[in-house]
Amino acid sequence: MDPHHLVHMANQIGSFFQSEPDHALALEGIASHLKRFWDPRMRKQILAWLDEQGGDGLSDLVAEALRANRQKLAA
Repeated sequence: MDPHHLVHMANQIGSFFQSEPDHALALEGIASHLKRFWDPRMRKQILAWLDEQGGDGLSDLVAEALRANRQKLAA
């Protein structure tokens, strides 16, 4: 899948959780959504994008959620 499309989809998820007043809950919500609804190959690709491209294009909230929940998402 095109990594730019994954970035766009991840940012849409992040936008939903942006309004969550509890920052930790927002991070967990993003990671949980990705874990439940994204194919493992998609999660692997977005994590690789974070590593190789520095998360270019990802919102700060999504990038933080990916970093904080890397082990959960990589499994």
